[in-house]
Order: sequence, then C-alpha cells, then structure tokens
Amino acid sequence: MNASVAVSKYERPNLEGGLGLAGQLGFGAAILAAIAYVAYSVYADANAAGVSAMAFLPFALLFIALLIALGFEFVNGFHDTANAVATVIYTNAMPANVAVVWSGFFNFVGVLLSSGAVAFGIVSLLPVELILQVGSSAGFAMVFALLIAAIMWNLATWWLGIPSSSSHTLIGSIIGVGVANAMMHGKSGTAGVDWTKASEIGQALLVSPLVGFGVAALLFLAMKVLIRNKELYQEPKDGVPPPLWIRALLIFTCTGVSFAHGSNDGQKGMGLIMLILIGTVPTAYALNRAVPASYTQEFHVGADAAYAALGGAPGTNPALQPVAARIAVTSYIADKTHQASTTPALAALIKDIDRQVDEYGSLAKVPAAASENVRNDMYLASEGIKRLAKDKAAHLNESQVEAINGFKKSLDAGTRFIPTWVKVAVAFALGLGTMVGWKRIVVTVGEKIGKSHLTYAQGASAELVAMGTIFAADHLGLPVSTTHVLSSGVAGTMAANGSGLQMSTVRNMLMAWVLTLPVSILLAGGLYALFSTLL
Repeated sequence: MNASVAVSKYERPNLEGGLGLAGQLGFGAAILAAIAYVAYSVYADANAAGVSAMAFLPFALLFIALLIALGFEFVNGFHDTANAVATVIYTNAMPANVAVVWSGFFNFVGVLLSSGAVAFGIVSLLPVELILQVGSSAGFAMVFALLIAAIMWNLATWWLGIPSSSSHTLIGSIIGVGVANAMMHGKSGTAGVDWTKASEIGQALLVSPLVGFGVAALLFLAMKVLIRNKELYQEPKDGVPPPLWIRALLIFTCTGVSFAHGSNDGQKGMGLIMLILIGTVPTAYALNRAVPASYTQEFHVGADAAYAALGGAPGTNPALQPVAARIAVTSYIADKTHQASTTPALAALIKDIDRQVDEYGSLAKVPAAASENVRNDMYLASEGIKRLAKDKAAHLNESQVEAINGFKKSLDAGTRFIPTWVKVAVAFALGLGTMVGWKRIVVTVGEKIGKSHLTYAQGASAELVAMGTIFAADHLGLPVSTTHVLSSGVAGTMAANGSGLQMSTVRNMLMAWVLTLPVSILLAGGLYALFSTLL
C-alpha cells in the first residue's frame, strides 16, 4: 500500500495551531527574563570573586560563547521535540499546541533536576591540554568550533525533516576538535581523544536504537497478548481522543520522555558552559567555593591515603618537583603510555595539591590569582587517577585503586560542579526550544516511518521504551540519542504489527545515523583550524 494513501485516509492532526498572542508574549517574556537572569548571575558571581565587570574583552567573549552554547540547547529542543510529542499528537491524546508546551515544561523540569554526571562525561572526551588552557585562544576556538558544527548539522537534518541525534552530533564535533588539535601539533589524530571514553559513549549510541527497536517490538507483542482491548490496537478516529485510560498512559509516556530528554540532553550544554565560564572568568568558576566545611579535612585525609597508595612514604615529600610532575602526568594522559616516572609523578602532584589547599585553608580561600592553577592541577590529577586506575601496566592492587579513586571524588567535588543559574539557563533554552520548529520532524515520526497510522499501543510502547532507556543512560552518566531510541521504537512496533515500514524514511534515518559522526568530525575539525588561525 502506498504510504501517502495509507495516511491520507485519516485526517492529519491540526499542526498549525500556534501559541496565540498570550503565548507569544509569554514566550518573549521568558526569553528576556532568562537573559536578564543569566547576565545578573554572571555579574554577581564575578563581582563576588573580585572581577571587574568593566573588563570588556572577557565578558564579550563570555557573552558570545554563552549565546552559542544556549543556542545549541535551543536548537536541540526543537530538533528533538518530536520524540516526546509525535505519539500524543498522532493518537489525538493532546492537541499539538498543548503538547509542545507540556513537553517544554517537563524538559525544563528535567534539566533542573539532572545529576550532572552526563555533563562531565561529555567534557572528559576533550583533549586535556585544551581543557587546561580553556581560557586561551585555542580554548575558545575549541568551544566555538564544536558548538557551531553541532548546530549546523542539527539545523540541516531538521530542515530535511530527518530524525537524527544531537548526542551523536556533539560527540562527533568533540572528536573532530580533538583530532584537529592533535594533528596541528604534529601528533597522530588518534592522540587527540580519550578513545576509551569515546568507545564507551559510542557503544551507548550504537546499542540504544537497537534496544529501542527490539524492546518496543517485544513490548507491543506482549501488550497484544496481555491486554485484549481492541481499541488499543486500532487506528485513531479523526479528531476523537482515545479512551481515558489510554489517553492517560500516552500523556504519561510523553511526560516521561520529555523529563528524561531534559535530564539527559540538557547536561550536554551544561558541561560546555562550565568550560566557557572557567575559561573567561576562572576566578569565579574554576573552583567550587561552596563545598561543605568538612571538605578540607576529608580532602587532606584522602590525599594522604592516595599518596601512600602510590608509594609515597607518610610524612615525606616527593623527590620530583611539581613542575616536572605536571609535565609527566600530562604526557601520560595524552600519550596513554605508562612510564616508570608516571606513578611517582602522580603521587608528587597529589602531594602538591594537598599542600596548596592546606596552605589556603579551604577552596573558598584560594586567592583569585591562584584559583585557575589550583583547578588545573586538581583536574589533571583526577584525569591521571582515572587512567592509572584502569592501566594494567601500573600494577595497582585493589586497595590502591580504592584509595586513589576515593581521592578522585574529592578532586571532582572541587572542580566538577554546576551553579544553579547554569541549570536554569539551559532549562529555559531547551524548554523554550521545544515550542518552536517542531512540525517537520513530528510529521516524519508520525506519518513517514510506518505504512499505517500509529496506534495507541504502538505510541505507548515506543515511548515507554524510550523513557526507560534514557533514564537508565542518565543513571550511568552516558549520553544516548532520544531521537534514535524513539524513532527506532516506532519502527519496531510497526514491524511487530506487520504494518510495514516506509523504506525511504528508514534509509534517510540510517544515512543520517551513518553520516552524522564523519560530517560533524570534519565540520568541527575544519572550524577549529579556522578559528585557531583567526583567534
């Protein structure tokens, strides 16, 4: 049966209803309020840290970078709206204009309540040398390149109405920057990325659509066996809402996917915004000055334990000087090759960090001029510990690994934090983004994946699986593609029902899936080389 004929038998839901005058005014007011809130928060934080707001260049770069980062989240919002709302719209469970506002609100809430684990999982893919120099021209070139590349590909696939992955795009952009940076410094392209973390994330992105397809198909078949209600498996009647319990189920899944999308996807922008803030206003954002009073003592105890675990004798100072230790640890992270000096160098770095924190009394008392250097040492030690703990060449036993990982938690608590206002800003950008530009991909998911109209059971199965998969990934600190999970889930239910798939759409989705990584790698790498020259 021809796809257009199959869908045209049923009246398409009204996709033209806008927000109305009141909604448009509210939308504009929300944008202005968010911008004002961000500006005030940055000013207050900088002022508290003793940074002059009249320092024009850092704040100009900060404004541009924040605008691009929040722009990425805004585009991510309208690019991925279809994942949550297509099923409720095409089953008449909610009117389109209500559904997108509903989804936007729960995306907003999801961002606010997110853990932050995914944010720093993304950041850890970036080359350590660029993160340590994020305030330099290379650091700004890195942030601008990867964000602009991700936005360009997201807009291209949105314009064509192809569901593609924002996570995939951002990961590709990060890899592109890492590879370009390595090659520009005469290294192999493989040296520019943490490939262990990249493969871990890549596996999550690869497996999640397969999970979406298979599990959604199985769930749909199980529903057919266990719930013998014919209405659940029938195509919706023109403009008629489903029975109350089915409608409640569909709205619940829409809510869950929206919340999960905000919780997972919102974090991708958070980590990058923190890099921007650390690069432009390090005195205010390099260190978490809001750690509890007990932190300093716990930090000292953990540092002693880690130092001893790496061979340092209690009460002694390492023979290796801090400068040499930093060079050795940086080289170890970049080259991924354990040398005889690696473990003593990391021990020396840990001892020096503990000395610095002890001298100042707490992170809150670290002078503005020293905060960036202390943060860089802490970040470097954390990344060194992460690699050493998994490196078989280091020959560490279980108790040694436990000691250094325990100290790593203290290091991360002092450097990997997200201020409340950053969460609020990203929540606004992602939430408001869901309310515009959603129609193109909603039509693809709702009409162009299967050869028959989406049924209530198919919509609920696909969204339940998407919601569960994203929540699980969020808990594990892994980014997954909401788009791939949901659209493959819809395809899985169509296949399980024998409805047939529109192969032209499936081919486009597979092409986008295959091309996203190489295209975003090339885009970001090229932009990084260009921006490095210009800046």
